[in-house]
Amino acid sequence: MMGNSTLTKSKQHFLVLDGLRGIAAISVVVFHFAEWIFASPVENFIGHGFLAVDFFFCLSGFVIAYAYDSRMDALGIGSFFKLRLIRLHPLVILGAVLSFLGFLFDPFSNELASYSVGTIGLLLISSLLLIPLPIMESRFFNVFGWNAPAWSLFWEYVANIVYALILRKLHRTILLGMAVIAAVGICMVANTAGNLVGGWNDETFWHGGVRVAYSFLAGMVLYRFNWIIKNNLGFLGLTLLLLPVFLFPFSNEWNKLTEPLVVLLYCPLLVSLGAGTTLSEKAKPICTFSGAISYPLYMVHYGFIWIFGHYVVKYNPDTTTLTFIIIIGTILLVAFSWLVMKWYDTPLRKYLHRRWVK
Repeated sequence: MMGNSTLTKSKQHFLVLDGLRGIAAISVVVFHFAEWIFASPVENFIGHGFLAVDFFFCLSGFVIAYAYDSRMDALGIGSFFKLRLIRLHPLVILGAVLSFLGFLFDPFSNELASYSVGTIGLLLISSLLLIPLPIMESRFFNVFGWNAPAWSLFWEYVANIVYALILRKLHRTILLGMAVIAAVGICMVANTAGNLVGGWNDETFWHGGVRVAYSFLAGMVLYRFNWIIKNNLGFLGLTLLLLPVFLFPFSNEWNKLTEPLVVLLYCPLLVSLGAGTTLSEKAKPICTFSGAISYPLYMVHYGFIWIFGHYVVKYNPDTTTLTFIIIIGTILLVAFSWLVMKWYDTPLRKYLHRRWVK
């Protein structure tokens, strides 16, 4: 184990965690591509790609506690909210706009004709402001219509608000107790629904709250108790440990057991290992790039996924064509996310920081 003082002095731990965040984001993209190809998640080779969200939540709880526990009193709640808004919302907006444009100009679908101008306007406003509005029947009543991944950002905002108002003030033993209660909630959701994929649509909206409650608290608990495991696994070793989270078989019979185990134990373990590992000089640029594109990639890819899905439905391409499209499409989305980071997100956040944060 290592103490907070050691953790505070070295940012290499964050580089590894950032790198793992990028691997998880890429896995989400591949998962969303694959959903259109495999009729059943049991057949999907990356059928548990959605568990990347639980890893994100746990990582977020750890990083937020690390970054703000010691300075929230001096910073103030208002400045904290501004900082989080600046960090998160530019890409919420861009993701909504890109998904909206994909909806308007999709060459493989006439989905636009199914909705009135008023409905489209409401959907756009709700997406830009991150107000849940699950009214798109053609998109399975996604909480945020065109850009389904935004559901997790909604709960990320909720977690940040609760952190600033309540969680940061609580003793670590209380946080641990709350995490145990939330763990019971995870098990109940998995047992009732049969899996932990929920949170993204109207019927499973509150499942998202349970998922963020446990994983965010678990991340905070890791930091508050200094449960950081020193190791020499490095970025490559931890990547090899992370990938099975997404690749282990989807089973309608066993999901209610295996998925809670992954979320409750394995994801926090990975965060602990990632925070305590060593990092080679060669891996630093990879982790830096991976972390930089992770959030843009997560937020801007989904509009393209729907265009791909409508193409698959319309033309039913062969396996070779689909494999080529997914590989090239993922690479292009990563490249596009880097451009988004460099030319949109970073400059805009710097500008807003100068204007809003004193």
